[in-house]
Amino acid sequence: MGMKTRSRIEVSLIYLVIAIMTVVIIYPLLWTVGLSLNPGTSLYSATLIPENWSFVHYKWLFTSPDSDYLLWYKNSLIVAFVNSVCSVFLTSLIAFAFSRYQFIGRKYGLYSFLLLQMFPSLMSMVAIYILLNTLGLLDTLAGLMLVYIGGQIPFNAWLVKGYFDTIPRELDEAARIDGAGHFGVFFRIILPLAKPILAVVALFNFMAPFTDFLLPNIVIRSPEKYTLALGLFNFINNQFANNFTRFAAGSILVAVPIALVFLFLQRYLISGLTTGGTKG
Repeated sequence: MGMKTRSRIEVSLIYLVIAIMTVVIIYPLLWTVGLSLNPGTSLYSATLIPENWSFVHYKWLFTSPDSDYLLWYKNSLIVAFVNSVCSVFLTSLIAFAFSRYQFIGRKYGLYSFLLLQMFPSLMSMVAIYILLNTLGLLDTLAGLMLVYIGGQIPFNAWLVKGYFDTIPRELDEAARIDGAGHFGVFFRIILPLAKPILAVVALFNFMAPFTDFLLPNIVIRSPEKYTLALGLFNFINNQFANNFTRFAAGSILVAVPIALVFLFLQRYLISGLTTGGTKG
């Protein structure tokens, strides 16, 4: 078999895999969009391409007095925004300390972060429930945000610390010669050069409250404090097989804020600011 023929076979196999993955990803999404546009409420009578498509379910989510969708959306946005901002700030401070300073327990602290990532979050749910109940934060958005922010620190700190290590220490030393202190180096040198990894952390932590069901289901009890994932699940669970089209419409709208944040941060996600800072 010649090199040219082998190359064509390899390229064909690559395109075949891409095509299969595209179908696996796109097909459920098309079904969800089609389901949300079907005028009925039944799952079994819905079609992929509705004959008489309608936005009645989207209208129902926002205008019906029986729908708490806007309230769930507001709760999710509040939790997502606070979680994203606080996680980026705390994670960057922790990663900066581990990356730039030598102190007692530094190595074991890093090992602890790595070790904590090996255990599934499900193992800590009982402890989280008892802790929040003791602090009086059970069934509150503040308690939910506290768990999100604290729970993401080990993974995010390890990730950001690795990126900070790639930023040359000569930049720190040059800033200190010019009179910058610890926070001056952190805010003026490290953070501007670390925008790509901080954008990744911000995006992941913003997405979590919209897609997570398990943690809100344990922490939140009052319907008026539901996040979208919890609210939509209970919405179809309470009226099984009656509101799947409305559930599909609500699920489609969940992607809107995530897509907007991704579009806002994409220039940081794909840019190599560290290389540019080193050359400068």
